[in-house]
Amino acid sequence: MSTLAIAERSTESGIPVAPVYGPADTPPDLEERLTPPGEFPYTRGPYAGMYRARPWTMRQYAGFATAEETNERFRYLLDRGQTGLSTAFDLPTQLGLDSDDPRSLGEVGRTGVAVDTIDDMRRLFDGIPLAEVSTSMTINAPGSMLLLLYDLVAEEQGAAPGSIQGTIQNDILKEYVARGNYIFPPRPSMRLTVDTFAWCAANAPRFNTISISGYHIREAGSTAVQEVAFTLAHGIAYVEAALAAGLSVDEFAPRLSFFFNAHNDVFQEVAKFRAARELWARLMRDRFGATNPKSMALRFHAQTGGSTLTAQQPENNIVRVALQAFSAAGGGAQSIHTNGFDEALALPTERSAQVALRTQQILQAESGITATADPFAGSYYVEALTQELLVRAEALIDEVAEQGGAVAAAENGWTKGHIEEAAYRFQLAVDAGEQVVVGVNRYVDAEDPEPELHRLDPAVERGQCERLAAWRAARDQAACDAALAQVHSAARGEANLLPPMREALRLGVTVGEVCELLRREWGTFD
Repeated sequence: MSTLAIAERSTESGIPVAPVYGPADTPPDLEERLTPPGEFPYTRGPYAGMYRARPWTMRQYAGFATAEETNERFRYLLDRGQTGLSTAFDLPTQLGLDSDDPRSLGEVGRTGVAVDTIDDMRRLFDGIPLAEVSTSMTINAPGSMLLLLYDLVAEEQGAAPGSIQGTIQNDILKEYVARGNYIFPPRPSMRLTVDTFAWCAANAPRFNTISISGYHIREAGSTAVQEVAFTLAHGIAYVEAALAAGLSVDEFAPRLSFFFNAHNDVFQEVAKFRAARELWARLMRDRFGATNPKSMALRFHAQTGGSTLTAQQPENNIVRVALQAFSAAGGGAQSIHTNGFDEALALPTERSAQVALRTQQILQAESGITATADPFAGSYYVEALTQELLVRAEALIDEVAEQGGAVAAAENGWTKGHIEEAAYRFQLAVDAGEQVVVGVNRYVDAEDPEPELHRLDPAVERGQCERLAAWRAARDQAACDAALAQVHSAARGEANLLPPMREALRLGVTVGEVCELLRREWGTFD
């Protein structure tokens, strides 16, 4: 058949896909791109040995209901071979609201675990040695406070100062453009982020201070190009803010990490991860003058695409998740979360959580993906996609700069508008049948069997509120009030906020009380 008779195709980012690729499609700078892993520009990976030396961390996301129930799920996953923890917090915690706040009604413990006080954090990690385990926390607006609670509990356990390991998401910019869980306006929120950089450099040097997140940008409907461009544009904004605060780039940049989505088009996703690493390395070296290799080598966590999961024929999601995790591993992720097949319907059951974990274990043990670094390197198709994604993302980063940078583009809605437009175009393609979703607009079954779902006990919210009331009644209120006054003084000045917040939280002040004080001082974002 003549190639002229083959219908035109493109990736969902609009990159044309040729019927076949060959030497003529090789990018001009391929030789530098094929530099070994662990060397600039890090296209092939941040570490020399990659998975032979250090397999990716299996970091399954978990959090629901009470601290005790989430602790039980943590132990369940660790007992079955999980190698790192990832904590989901409920919506009130993410918005800096205590569980007994009227605005929290009906949401306590639903999308994650409720953490109001240091006592909640103690119970969440009871029996789990925080000096030995690596923990990721998906928390942003009040992220610095949850990190401080984690550090306080590690201290109570007897962990050596500075020994905690893990990642705090702490990426507030993507909340304004994609996710919506913000509290304060962008600029004071950026101050909290930078204060966290500085505090961790001095007190928690092994903890990643931010996970600059493209995941939620893609979940909101962006293309792969937009995911890379807007994520790295946010990274630029954080670096610029830290430099403006007087920090040295090689002081904080080694602890910056990233969080990307993994979707179904394996080849585009592998190319996306490779392009993001190369683009970030060049930005850090050429724009910001970084000299430490760790400042330039982008490290990332990947999660399979929640927005790709279907409520129809949910078992199909097991296949989608396996393909997506394979793309993340093929693209060199440092840690991976695989979604439960039932997550389009409810929080994952223990069975679906185990299937998701086993998916990663099969990939590591049976697929051959860990045998050699960057196994897709040199593929005419993947190298052409890597080049095209890099060029298009770089051009879009320049457009963000024309808006005045990522903070201004978040404030004026420019970035959000671009993501919404991409989501609209994709949905039109699904509705027209041009974008096939198996079980939704093709190969549809008349009836889907009802799967077993995880269901929450409504008594969870009442119990959490009662526990919080008892906590307030038992604490030294005068000491808490004095500690809050110190936080207020720091918020009105320029001192780092984390030391007074840490002391307030240690004495029994709640996360919601600290956030309410900052709301009164800084206002909220609308």
